[in-house]
Parts: sequence; C-alpha cells; structure tokens
Amino acid sequence: MTNEKFEQKTQMQAEPLLTIIVPVYNILEYLPRCVHSITAQTYKNLEILLVDDGSTDGTGELADELAGEDERIRVLHKENGGSSSARNLAIAQAKGEYLGFVDSDDFVEPDMYEKLYGGIVKYGTLIAQIGRDEIDAEGNMLPNICEPPAEPMVYSAAEFLKELLMHRGDCSFCTKLVHRSLFEDKGFPIGLLNEDFRLLVEMLPQAGKLVSLPGQTYHVFYRIGSNTRKADKEHFSRVYGDCVDNADMAAEIAAKDYPALKDVALRFGVFQRLEYLLHIPISQMTGENEQYRNIVKWLRRNWLKAMGNSVLTAKNKCYHTLFAIAPRKLREIHRMMGRAGK
Repeated sequence: MTNEKFEQKTQMQAEPLLTIIVPVYNILEYLPRCVHSITAQTYKNLEILLVDDGSTDGTGELADELAGEDERIRVLHKENGGSSSARNLAIAQAKGEYLGFVDSDDFVEPDMYEKLYGGIVKYGTLIAQIGRDEIDAEGNMLPNICEPPAEPMVYSAAEFLKELLMHRGDCSFCTKLVHRSLFEDKGFPIGLLNEDFRLLVEMLPQAGKLVSLPGQTYHVFYRIGSNTRKADKEHFSRVYGDCVDNADMAAEIAAKDYPALKDVALRFGVFQRLEYLLHIPISQMTGENEQYRNIVKWLRRNWLKAMGNSVLTAKNKCYHTLFAIAPRKLREIHRMMGRAGK
C-alpha cells in the first residue's frame, strides 16, 4: 500500500461514513457528470448509492459501469416507482451515519460534503445545508431560488420553519447533509411532488436546529422534460397542487407547535394558492376541476383573515381579492396584457 493510500484510509477511518443517494432514471447523458462530481469529493469516506428506478434507455447498465470505476459505489435496481420510492429504498440500505442526496442531472463542487460535515461538527447540529445555483439547458445562470447567507447561520426549528414559510429558506434535501436518525420513522412521501418540503417540515422538531452555510456548491441543471420542467404550455405540473396541500400541512403544524407563526403560515397558504392560479392553464379553470374550485373557495373563505394579516403586503392582498372574485377573468386580462407588451 502506498503512503498516499495509507493516509487516505487512515483519514477515512477517522471520519464517519456519509451515504450519498442518487435516484437514477433514463439519464444517460448526464449521469457520468453527476457521479464523477461525487467521487471527486475531498471528503473521501463515502458510500454512493445509485438507485436505478427501472430505466429503459441503458442507464441502469451505465450505472453498473460507473460502479466498476469506484468501489464506494453500489447500484440498486428496482421497478419504476418515482424518486421518492428510490430514495426510500436507498435510505433503508444506507450504511452511513449521515445521508446526502443528489439528483442525477445535477452536480456538486468537490468540497461540498467536507463543508457540510464540517458545519455539523462545528455547530453541533443534525442538519447542515449549503447554497445552490441553477443553470439552464444552454448553460446560462438563472436567478437564485434562495439566497445563501454571507456567513454561517444557525436556526432553531421554529426560525427555519419561518424561513421556509416566507420563501427564504431552502427545503431541498439535495443541499443538505442529514443525520440518519432523523429518517428512522420518516421517509419521502410516495406519489407527491414538493416532497422535500413536506418531509423537512415534519423533521424539523426532532432536528431541533439547522446550520446554513455560505456559498453555492450544489448546481441544479434545468433540464426540460423533468418533473417540473415541461415545455408544453398546456401542461400543468402537479407540483402546484401538492404545494397547496403542503401549505395546509404546514399550517396545521404551526397551529399545533408554533402558534407565533400563525400569520406567517396563513401568508404561505395564500401565496401557494396564488402560485397555483397564476400557472394553471386557463382552459383548466373550470367548475369541473375540483382542486381549482376548492382553491378559489379557500381564498374567499379566508379573505377577511388575509386582509387583517400583517405579513401580507398591499399587493398580496390585492391579488388575493381579485383572484377570489374573478380568477379566470383576471388570468384572461393577464394574458391580454402579455400579448400587448410584445
């Protein structure tokens, strides 16, 4: 054994094992970039689980080939069931003390997990997160989804829930390193989008606190064709409806465990419903659409509370009022204004 390999082995024994989970489905073009960005980590004591979720384009075979390049990679093959089921299978088989997640079309900087584990040790948390940026299919940088802090920030569970409800916090598990104990009685909900938000909100009370680190070491690749990135203008992603359901779940948790966040939770519920109504194709804004109908009813039923809400701005309240009165007409006006502006 060379001195270099001996030193690496000694270092790995001193560091806890991290399991990095990558759900994989029909992603031949981008999988090598993703996997190689993980194997290149400066934190070496890794277990990398590639979960082939029933790929049909040869991605499963490519995952096996990549595993042959690095003994830290294991491949799990399963029938197609979605990213949540793939993640949950890997969680059940993970050997690491801490778990991280990377989507197979994304990639990470070499020092990401060294920074995350360092943050956990330094600040005594069970969860650490770091910033992400987003890149479109042409390689252009897109506006930040969440702004990373200028210096490390430690949040209590209530403080971070508030950040999430104010759309300032990052709910993605891909930017985080999480102690495996937080998954003992929890998993990613099957068949839902925006599943990270739901699981994180459920996990926060047990986590107690979280550290958010400066920098952007996770790179989201905006690939047309993924769950929430469709080119068809008539396509309406289920994520908007699932976000509304998650807002109701968060409101229940806030009412029970964090009553001081009642107004913030109401604001979040308003925002998620306005997002739904701003994105749903006008052709689907009909009385036969039960979810659409219930969202409009909710805005009308909660109008008086929203008007007295100190967290909502005057502009928020104006949109709430207009969508509660005539949602389809408002969208038609928006569409006409957009055409006039071209």
